[in-house]
Parts: sequence; structure tokens; C-alpha cells
Amino acid sequence: MNVHESPRDAVSVSTDFGAVDLAPKPERPGFWVLLFDCFPQSYVDLADPRHLKFKYMQWLASIADRVADPGAPIRALHLGGGGLTLPRYVDATRPGSDQLVVDRDAALMKAVREVLPLPSGAAIEIRIADARDAIRFARPRAYDLIVTDVLIRTGVPARLTSLEFATAVADALNPGGQYALNILDAVPFAFTRRQVATLRAAFDEVCLFCEPAVLRGDRIGNLVLAAANGGLPTRALAEWAERAPAPVRLLSGGELDRFVGDPRPVTDADAVDSPPAVPI
Repeated sequence: MNVHESPRDAVSVSTDFGAVDLAPKPERPGFWVLLFDCFPQSYVDLADPRHLKFKYMQWLASIADRVADPGAPIRALHLGGGGLTLPRYVDATRPGSDQLVVDRDAALMKAVREVLPLPSGAAIEIRIADARDAIRFARPRAYDLIVTDVLIRTGVPARLTSLEFATAVADALNPGGQYALNILDAVPFAFTRRQVATLRAAFDEVCLFCEPAVLRGDRIGNLVLAAANGGLPTRALAEWAERAPAPVRLLSGGELDRFVGDPRPVTDADAVDSPPAVPI
């Protein structure tokens, strides 16, 4: 690892997966951005972890908020670490939660922990490992929430998009537990439609968050899928979406049926990476 500090206390890290920069944002004390190959990948507010800049992170937080009663601790598995934004949010809103973060980039995780330290007493374990392996070896019914937020240069890795992977995720969730998947896609949403079909083959209920501009085909963007085997709070999530800080559509039921059509689920044999990642 090659780390050097600039006069403004920004930090650059060279890793096996790309160039990472951690830089303070002057408009807000304690506010930092993590850039991966010059593109913003995470925002972290050390002063207030509940402050979330990225829209898709707000959607993930809305899911985490409804996994259990407000404030109740949960067991969470985060596949993909980044700036540890969502684990910090869960720790702030659900004190005492037991969280595991799995990421392959040891250099990145070391830099994040050094430059953007976790809150004192937070039960957030960081494990350097492959996300697929973490699910393969997870205990049955071990987690209330599992989040896959792994975006590499070529998008979401194919091995994290198959029915075999989704079924293993479902097995690792407790009854009523929820799964969230962040992807990037654009019209005609071929990748997203097959991901919905895949999750529907592994879970009883699925819904989809997306910006209206992305649904119209104006640009590529983030889409977040939420899934559960019983108890997905679709109505509560839809009510949140109606008053969200930024416009967002939540598709479920018949509306999601019409969006998806009738694609085949993805298997390990035909899985592909999602469309390439771009600035969020």
C-alpha cells in the first residue's frame, strides 16, 4: 500500500483494485468523500452518520429502518465495505447492533479505518474475504439484514447475481429478515429484469427502488432491490418513498410485474457482470 497525505489532509491509497482517494468536504465539518478511480463511491459524515448524501444509500437506510422495531439492535452482514457508510448509520440508529463487513480490499479497509475511524464501541467487524465465500460459510438464519453493495469497474460481479447466490443469502437470513441489492443499469433494464426474476425465485416478496429519471431512460443509475421471505414492509417503504428527500419510485406487485415481464432467473452458468459502474 502506498499512502500519502496532501496539505489538506486528503489521503490517496493505491490498492490491487484501483486508486482510492479520501478527501474532506469543506462545506460540512467531519464530512468526507471516498473516490474510487476519481469517481465518488462513498460519502461519510463522521459528525452525524445518519446524514446520507447518495440517494441509493437513503433507500438502503429506509430498508434497514424497517427490519425491526425502531432502535432495536439487529444482526447485519454488509457485502462490500466502501466508506462503511451504512454500517455507521445502522450503529447510530440501532445501538448495539452486531455487524459484519466483508470486503476483498484490505488496503482500502485499512485506510478507511485509519482516516475515518469507526465510532467508539461500535460492534462492526471488518473481514477481508470474498463476498460469495462469506455467504457460502454463513450460518443458517444468522442475520436480520444482508446488503450486497459491491460495484467494481465492470459493475456488480457476476458471481453475486445468480440464483445460487440469492438462495444462499435467503438461507442466511432469519425468518422475516431482509435482503438488499444495489445495482447499476439503464434502459432497457435487461440486467435489472433478470435480477428481479432471480430474487423472486429465491424469495417470496421483492420490490424495487429507482429514480424517475432513470426509469424514463434519461441516464444510467442506481437501482436497489429489496427481498424477503415473508414480512417485506412494502407499504411502509412505499409511504417512505412518497416523502423521501429526493424523488424515487418504488415498484412492487403488479407494477413490478409489468416492468419486469417474464425473464429467466440468472444462474451461475449464465451470470454476467452488471453494466459498468459510472459516477453515482
